[in-house]
Amino acid sequence: MIGYIKGTVTGIFNGMVLLENNGIGYNINISERNISNLAPSSEIKIYTYLSVKEDDISLFGFLTRDELELFKRLITVNGIGPKGAIAILSAFDTDTLRFIILSGDAKSLSKAQGVGLKTAQKVILELKDKIDITGTGETGITQNVSLESTANEAVEALVALGYSNTEAYKAVNSVKDAENMDTDKLLKLALKNISAM
Repeated sequence: MIGYIKGTVTGIFNGMVLLENNGIGYNINISERNISNLAPSSEIKIYTYLSVKEDDISLFGFLTRDELELFKRLITVNGIGPKGAIAILSAFDTDTLRFIILSGDAKSLSKAQGVGLKTAQKVILELKDKIDITGTGETGITQNVSLESTANEAVEALVALGYSNTEAYKAVNSVKDAENMDTDKLLKLALKNISAM
């Protein structure tokens, strides 16, 4: 219904931003991660999602379209409402969240406020096949490796060395031209990437 709102930040409080546009102030729920990027009196554009429930109508806001799309995916999971999705996006940037879901790292996901291990496992189970890491939108990061056999072996080797699934997945995925490498070479380059992270 409302795609985005451009306006002036007139207040920031309790997980919300008050955005003034043409004399109207909109209370918009926003992630803590985004709140830290806002300054009073700044002019911003916020992509919005309108949540309508029997007893509540709320606006949820995002600084990128990519974040909005990931939010929409999260709220399709039974048991994750808009506030739960905002809590997850407060804990992780969109790229990290994708890596967590794709690598099946329920332990990391459960660190988000209000998300237990069972809920984290459910999010991963329901979204793993629906999350795409190629061209992750407005972050400017383009991923180049799908988890095929060579990449899988490299990820498993890194996990065996003590790295988390998410760290291993990110490191392997950041190797350029990985699809043309054997596992050993890919593993060496991924280890370099981990040490640089």
